[in-house]
Amino acid sequence: MTLAELEEGKKISLAEIAAAEGADAVEALRVKYVGRNGSIPALIKAMKDVPKEERPAFGKAVQAWKKEVEDALAAKGAGASKAASGKVENVDVTRPGIWPELGAAHPISKVIAESARIFSRLGFTVADGPDIENPFNNFTALNTPPHHPSQDRSDTFWLAADALLRTQTSPVQIRTMMQNKPPVRVICPGRTYRRDTTDATHSANFHQIEGLYVDVKPVSLADLKSVLSYFAKEMMGDGGVRFRPHFFPFTEPSVEVDFRCHVCKGAGCKVCKQSGWIEIAGAGMVDPRVFGHVGWNPEEVSGYAFGFGVERIAMIKYGIPDIRWLYENDLRFLAQTA
Repeated sequence: MTLAELEEGKKISLAEIAAAEGADAVEALRVKYVGRNGSIPALIKAMKDVPKEERPAFGKAVQAWKKEVEDALAAKGAGASKAASGKVENVDVTRPGIWPELGAAHPISKVIAESARIFSRLGFTVADGPDIENPFNNFTALNTPPHHPSQDRSDTFWLAADALLRTQTSPVQIRTMMQNKPPVRVICPGRTYRRDTTDATHSANFHQIEGLYVDVKPVSLADLKSVLSYFAKEMMGDGGVRFRPHFFPFTEPSVEVDFRCHVCKGAGCKVCKQSGWIEIAGAGMVDPRVFGHVGWNPEEVSGYAFGFGVERIAMIKYGIPDIRWLYENDLRFLAQTA
């Protein structure tokens, strides 16, 4: 092909592009002229057959043709897109928009968020800590002796001699006390891990919210009861709480806390097993020896601690009979608790 024929081919291609209407036509011309098997790439491949002395001028002409075609295609393509977008002018802008369907918070997330809001009104802040803990924070500082069953490998996920998956969120309380001075008023929501057989009411991975209040002024069991009574009312509705004697290594005295059944209002039903009460939390006054482990003088401070399972409250609040439903990500179930 001579230089004159190249010039003529360029004029024809530019004329075709100028006359093209619509994006499909523009795309067809792009493929025809500059596509992988287009006429211009074919000319570039055929340059080896052009006499050596004519190659510079021939190559320059082909490259100029290619650039002009690409520029023309780009300009035409932009015009076609603008024309296509102009076809949606007849839109009633006064009509309400169609909002995409948004997801809903998981029941566990809802209970944690609501608990944080309730306790924040009482001056509690949220504290967090690592899931992998050391034995001191998880056991020793919490007054748990080495021979306690909770330290067995059958109960705890040990990763090494000095590392384990925390069995409770109480280690966050230890970390908080070691890093701050009283008064301390925190709640510690988070995941916990225990070797347990999964069934309708148990799981090896679950969530807890534990609370701690320590001050240099006297703190009593009555203070603890008032806080948990307020939480019960806000989370579960009007009712009350009752304390029953119990034992926990890190509190003395220790109590188990029952909330009045929010379903039957204390009359007795299948949810509360006809007792009128639902066991929710463990609590008590912080054992003085715990203060000693974190370097605080037990003669100068006092406080209380409490803890409850998030899944248990979610199951009661939303009427969930099987804890496994909370982890199976069944959208049919999650939609019911939205």
